[in-house]
Amino acid sequence: MMRCIFKKAVFPRITLLTGMVLLGFLTVAQPPVRIYTVKDGRMFIMMDKQIKEPSLDSFINQYEIANLALKDFIRRGFKDSLVKFGWKIEENNDAGFMISKPLFGLDDLDNPVNKINFTQTDQSFAVRFPAVNNGITYGYNRFRNKSSFTVRDSVTTFFLRSNLEVRSVMLAGSFNEWDPNALAMRKTDSGWIADVKLGPGKYWYKFVLDGNWRIDQDNRLSENDGQGNINSVFYKPNTVFRLDGFINARKVVLSGSFNQWKHEELQMEKTATGWQLPLYLADGTYTYRFVVDGRWMEDPANPDKYKNEFDQFNSVIRKGKPYILKLDGYTNASKVVLSGSFNNWREDELYMNKTATGWELAYTLGPGNYDYNFLVDGKRLAIAQEPLIIGANHTFRLKGFSSAKAVYLAGDFNNWNTRNLAMKREGDDWVFSVHLSVGKHLYRFGVDGSWIKDPQNPLWEPNEARTQNSVIWADK
Repeated sequence: MMRCIFKKAVFPRITLLTGMVLLGFLTVAQPPVRIYTVKDGRMFIMMDKQIKEPSLDSFINQYEIANLALKDFIRRGFKDSLVKFGWKIEENNDAGFMISKPLFGLDDLDNPVNKINFTQTDQSFAVRFPAVNNGITYGYNRFRNKSSFTVRDSVTTFFLRSNLEVRSVMLAGSFNEWDPNALAMRKTDSGWIADVKLGPGKYWYKFVLDGNWRIDQDNRLSENDGQGNINSVFYKPNTVFRLDGFINARKVVLSGSFNQWKHEELQMEKTATGWQLPLYLADGTYTYRFVVDGRWMEDPANPDKYKNEFDQFNSVIRKGKPYILKLDGYTNASKVVLSGSFNNWREDELYMNKTATGWELAYTLGPGNYDYNFLVDGKRLAIAQEPLIIGANHTFRLKGFSSAKAVYLAGDFNNWNTRNLAMKREGDDWVFSVHLSVGKHLYRFGVDGSWIKDPQNPLWEPNEARTQNSVIWADK
């Protein structure tokens, strides 16, 4: 079972200033500015971009805002972390900047600290850097000046190009808990290499050159970890898409349901005999096609395919374990189609097979919470089906509402569907088990039509309805 963690929230110290002019403060001819304040229901950070690094570090530590990556914003204009944590850029020029964030829609600012429940707590490496996560459907690598890392079975060879003048290079990443002393790289005639045993999935890493941390400058993929650090990203592939022939084509692109049919993103690599692209795919069933110089085609080497809306075929790839989905009865129907959240509710794709007692279809799915229904001779069944929960690893429990008539669970793990997760009574409690991917999740309970946050969970964050969603962190 996955552990779900409620951690004590961390409250930054906030100075409340009234009557302060917030706009137009960014002028060059004034002393250095660094202010964290609250006014009119919003938190504000104002800062001079000429601030010295020790002073900036002190400010970040004082208000516990390392997750905003202010150094990257000042030096490189990197604003992903600000946006991720709900901050708005009010002013930004060569002299300085001002950012703001709502105080969660609360009206009483007499004691704002008591009104704020921050949920971005320190989490384990497993939570922050999960290699396999059903929030990550696919991944591919993008390098420049060098090929992708060599992969042989379970061993990946990381390669740092050049830098032969340094004395030592260490490899640190999510695969060794970012230990800068655990994995020494070996010098070669063209750079440095290290072998790492990895399972399929997503990994974050950095090189440590003579004690100095550095991203892989030949890797086009990097991410902010939410703690102010930029890390390189590598996907250990578990699938290689291949198209033989077409060696005279100028460009071949892979497009499929896993990347929302984007037709320019996944450009394939030319080989001596055709085209290929290594990819990481999470467990599930996916459809795909190749785009050869603008012309769409199915995979000629793959006999597994579904008919599409253009009266052509999409090729099919399956990863993981198949499940048998059944519909009892309706033996007089001429056709039954399965449609669900797992195939974007398509009604022209999953035709079921008739049996002596009804209909069934084998379909491969990864862990998750799925809605589905059946179309019998073109008509959707009026009765909603029970949700399909694969890999349930957490049970939500609501206490204190023994007299309620109906309780529902909704959250980001079921796309906030308010009617499909009907909780079941267990003694005086209400319970429901779901699959939670590693990381942060939001949820609420619906009690006889009224939606509330979890009264047993101290972690919450505001929503657009000016109420609160409860927060849970799911660990391995």
